[in-house]
Amino acid sequence: MTRLAVGDTAPELQLDAVLPDPAGGTTTGTFSLSTELAVPGRKGVVVYFYPAAMTPGCTTEACDFRDSLAALQGAGYAVVGVSPDGVDKLARFAERDALTFPLASDPDHAVLEAFGAWGEKKNYGKTYVGVIRSTVVVAPDGTVAVAQYNVKATGHVARVRKALGLD
Repeated sequence: MTRLAVGDTAPELQLDAVLPDPAGGTTTGTFSLSTELAVPGRKGVVVYFYPAAMTPGCTTEACDFRDSLAALQGAGYAVVGVSPDGVDKLARFAERDALTFPLASDPDHAVLEAFGAWGEKKNYGKTYVGVIRSTVVVAPDGTVAVAQYNVKATGHVARVRKALGLD
């Protein structure tokens, strides 16, 4: 598994997703990294990879991103969460926890693998293959500005904000 490093060109990300709608709910559609990067004034897109919607750690991380979303957006950053969960489960997750940023579905792990967020993990003495909790910030030119792998759910968003110079 190859991880991305600062300065690398980020792979395109175009996935089925749960998207926030203007009325405060959600809709389904396609999330495209290149489209999001092309938004005028965009400084980057925070792409975070998490193992499973509606689990304790992933809920903590998602809610931290939700709670920091205004500050991130105010600084010019968009946020998207990517997991192998299906769109239906992501829709329930977004509704349950009032998540107001896109959640993208990567059931075949192609994007997870391309970003280096799928691979061998160790947990409680067991080795298995799965999602490596990671965050990659992609700059408007498509290059990696921040790459963090094997992060902890708790306190991770604060570290991302610090890396972006927001705190």
